[in-house]
Amino acid sequence: MKKLIGICLFLIATLVQAQTATKNPLIFKNGIITGKVLDGTLNQPIPYVNIVIRDLNGKIITGSITNDDGTFYMDNIPEGTTTVSIEYLGFKTVSRKITIDKDNNKIDFGEVKIFESATSLDEVELTAEVSTIQQKVDRKVITVGKDLTTSGPTASDIMNNLPSVSVDSQSGAVSLRGNANVRVMVDGKLSNIPAAQLLKQIPSTSIKSIELITNPSAKYNPEGMSGLINIVLKKNIKIGFNGNINLGLNYQDNARFNSSIDMNYRNGKLNFYGSYGNNIAKNNNTGLISRPDNNSEQQFSFLDNRKNHLFKAGVDFYLNDKNTISFFTNQSITDSKNLGNTDALFYNTPSLNQYQTFNNVNDNNSSQYNFDYKLEFEKEGSNIELEVDYNVFDQQEDADFRFSGATDLNNYLDFVTTDRKSTTINLDYVNPLSDTAKLELGLQARLFNTNIDYNSTGISLNQMGVFRPTPSTVFDYTRDIYSAYATYGKTLDKWTYQIGVRAENVQVIADALSTEATGETNLISFDNDYFQVYPSAFFTYTPSEKNSYQLSFSRRVDRPGIGQVNPIREWSTPLISSFGNQNLEPQFTNSIELNYTRQLENGSITGGVFYRAIQDEINQGITIDRTDVTSGRQILTHNNYDDTAAYGVELSSNYRPTKWWSLNASFDAYLQTQKGITEVLSTPLETATIADIQTNVIEVDNIAYNFRIFNNFKVTKKLSLSAFAFYRGAAEDLQFKSEPMYFVNLGARHDFADGKGSFSLNFNDIFNTQEFGFTGNRPFKQVGAFNWESQTIFAGLSYRFGGGKYRAKSRKNRDNNEKSGGGFL
Repeated sequence: MKKLIGICLFLIATLVQAQTATKNPLIFKNGIITGKVLDGTLNQPIPYVNIVIRDLNGKIITGSITNDDGTFYMDNIPEGTTTVSIEYLGFKTVSRKITIDKDNNKIDFGEVKIFESATSLDEVELTAEVSTIQQKVDRKVITVGKDLTTSGPTASDIMNNLPSVSVDSQSGAVSLRGNANVRVMVDGKLSNIPAAQLLKQIPSTSIKSIELITNPSAKYNPEGMSGLINIVLKKNIKIGFNGNINLGLNYQDNARFNSSIDMNYRNGKLNFYGSYGNNIAKNNNTGLISRPDNNSEQQFSFLDNRKNHLFKAGVDFYLNDKNTISFFTNQSITDSKNLGNTDALFYNTPSLNQYQTFNNVNDNNSSQYNFDYKLEFEKEGSNIELEVDYNVFDQQEDADFRFSGATDLNNYLDFVTTDRKSTTINLDYVNPLSDTAKLELGLQARLFNTNIDYNSTGISLNQMGVFRPTPSTVFDYTRDIYSAYATYGKTLDKWTYQIGVRAENVQVIADALSTEATGETNLISFDNDYFQVYPSAFFTYTPSEKNSYQLSFSRRVDRPGIGQVNPIREWSTPLISSFGNQNLEPQFTNSIELNYTRQLENGSITGGVFYRAIQDEINQGITIDRTDVTSGRQILTHNNYDDTAAYGVELSSNYRPTKWWSLNASFDAYLQTQKGITEVLSTPLETATIADIQTNVIEVDNIAYNFRIFNNFKVTKKLSLSAFAFYRGAAEDLQFKSEPMYFVNLGARHDFADGKGSFSLNFNDIFNTQEFGFTGNRPFKQVGAFNWESQTIFAGLSYRFGGGKYRAKSRKNRDNNEKSGGGFL
């Protein structure tokens, strides 16, 4: 922030200077000033200090900033008497008058010590009033301002406000450009915690920025067809004790409570930080699916009850300005209960009616341990970094299914134990070959294992006794990835390019051992070893300060997720069950996109197009249950299909029409052809047999678009209002065609205690229009809709405390070295 301010002042001063020179071409300008700026308390040099030269009327003539060692050098100082001001945020300004003439045209200030002011800012990190969107070479960066944090208490709440991002209001699943094959990272790190759960754990006020990396370079792991979302958390920058506390309450039919506290203590060599946050929520979900072929309805009613607690502790040890060691651990504890009722009503044949009650208890714990060592070399910007990250995730799920109605049903219990471990070792090297060129090299090992133990027991309603409705199964899945990457970037006048390549060797072993009630066992093994190369290339052309063009290419992979390959039944209702496919192959994508950014007087606008060529596409397949054809039961699974393509267009803008009104708006549209297997019956359902099932490979052309706009209105210095509107057009996949959906949210925020605290009040979905409505024809005609608690009122309180002093260490080094100090996860 300070560097940016300094650069802006310098550019403005240079422009003023140029205009003055035009008006007075005979002015003699050959004066030089030099010096070095030190922190008067710590006696350390301070980089990025503003050196501003003004005339005697206070008008800026020119300016500059200090180097990393605190020194400054300025030439072309005008002849005559001027004032030199040494200005730095949080420090007292030092001003001196100088006189430049032919006999005295070089002035050395020597060492200038500046001291922190009594009114030094004491925020954990400066937060902008309004969020901004910046298009960079390989990503779109949304700086999260106070306006965006008003949208809700967690990262999940603000995601729908971002260009091209959507969050499913029921499942919490996140998608980018209409595709759920996206990876979510925090400070550049993946987590074992499921993305939907992860986003609900991060307080929105702890987020500094969100990066949408739709075409990642070879430096990043190549997973995710639609790219990466990286959440960058705030970092504490001050010496002493500081912290932040947040409280939030969301309510419609049930209360949802969020709170968090993070604390930080830093001295000259050590930085200790810790945090605690919780998410305690209940949420009602209802749904209805009607099928005209057998005049039936499925009625759904679920109550989710979730309690999550997240702890974090860490330390940064600054051995010196060249060596930094960091360690942190995250501990997540989640207790989730789900109570549900599913009624399958057959109006032509009431004797077939089924009433299912569902009681699911899901407890999971996640532990993360991260070690990082960074060595800065003498050459500015050159470093080597070693990072080791170890994750453990364990989950115990107990599900109780009770039935009534039809006479041939059985009650049963499912018990699922999941143990998941992953280790990631990174070694990265950065070498700026020159002022315009940079080389980056890296090695990585990722070791991943999941073991899922499934057992099911029950009591027959027709014959007393214990039975096993489905085989007990142990599924063991191992995936080890070894990779190396290299990227090279260079700037040539108005052109910037970066090329890179990543090579990966992948080893996959999947074993499923099932045991029948009779004791008979069956082992299904699958292994897949492959080597792939993932190139990337980025080109930027900036003909002027107001215009920029970006062209990029990358190759990506979608490795099947655990839910897609797990052969154990994932979920079940009276008329549909979901299973994974152990034999799924990875899906590869070649992606190219072109973006144009135009800087406006009061904002910017970015437009882009993208194209994806998809190989061995992974998609869902819907089949008819062979064990009970006349009931109309369906099986949902995944398969690899033929190659396909997707393309789309995006527009986004942040603009300030007036001083009191700012807005962010975006529009995206995309088209993708999906292929899948579906089945239909050649005879009426009541008389159908297995022989009447016809299998078809179908193609669906899905055209979808979204529009969203976020407005912020600054009423007074302390009070601001916000309005967010979202519209999603109709979309179609292999199973359903979803209906359009829109909603409007309103919010207000009031700052108090000299900006240390803020109170937020939101009214979400004010017209109560959020509903997932759909129609389907495969394999049976059906119409349905799902609703949830969307029309909520949210109240939030945030307060910063502590009064430490800003560290005089190089801001550039500080930001690079601190991995996660003072923030969640």
